[in-house]
Amino acid sequence: MELLKHCMLCPRKCGVNRYETVGACGATNQIRLAYYHLHQWEEPVLSGEKGSGTIFFSHCNLKCIYCQNKKISIDGYGKIISNKKLGEIMLKLQEEGAHNINLVTPTHYVPNIASVLRKTKDKTLTIPVVYNTSSYESIGTLMMMNRLVDIYLADLRYFDDQLGVNYSGCKDYFENATMAIDEMYRQVGSCEFDESGLMKKGLIVRVLILPGHLDDSKKIIKYLYQTYGDDIFISIMNQYTPVNHCLYENLNRKLTEKEYDEVIQYALELGVTNAFIQEEGTQEESFIPHFDKSIL
Repeated sequence: MELLKHCMLCPRKCGVNRYETVGACGATNQIRLAYYHLHQWEEPVLSGEKGSGTIFFSHCNLKCIYCQNKKISIDGYGKIISNKKLGEIMLKLQEEGAHNINLVTPTHYVPNIASVLRKTKDKTLTIPVVYNTSSYESIGTLMMMNRLVDIYLADLRYFDDQLGVNYSGCKDYFENATMAIDEMYRQVGSCEFDESGLMKKGLIVRVLILPGHLDDSKKIIKYLYQTYGDDIFISIMNQYTPVNHCLYENLNRKLTEKEYDEVIQYALELGVTNAFIQEEGTQEESFIPHFDKSIL
């Protein structure tokens, strides 16, 4: 794959030859996978009764210092697999009853994934494909997934770019992420659901509230609602779990119930109706997947 010989897949634009070395994401030219399973803890319109067929890719191009999946995103835990094996895993999850195929942190493997989906999509793979991303994406990379992805499950992490610098080592997060989300929306449009209430097509944007940054989360929600109105769903998340000791003390604690309620109330006052909120109990390490590459 020629694109990987001078990799510019994400906004970091490393330009490295991934057949010979790695860039900021840590990935080579081959897919490294950490785990796959039927996941019950995504948004209800994705998990349904049987679960979302989540495929966790190793490495990450954003690498937030607070990442609860550090084992795979930063440490690179996982096993190298072929493109053919990835296709087999997708079909296996479909056979097990998955409502969709959920590609978690796929950015740095898009050429590989697109190749697999072009061979299987609408032929042997008939359930929706979900692209689960930090949104630190390049437009050209997302365009490779056009007509291959049915649902975008996107984060919008920071409104204030200084937070992106401090927590993810990128100075241009908001600009790149909002342009990426615009492209995602252009591709999939307004949300569509099947007769059972499962999402078939559309865009969900997650807002993970970080302790000490309620105002930033409010600005993100306001931006999303003013930009897309009720054409997308906003998932307002309280599940921040401190698993890595951080230099910034606010990141070493959980979000309080009072803080979460304040952000929810703000969203309601704005007029947001298409939203998901989380119950208590999501701030536990038990909600972090137990990665096990032995199943690959």
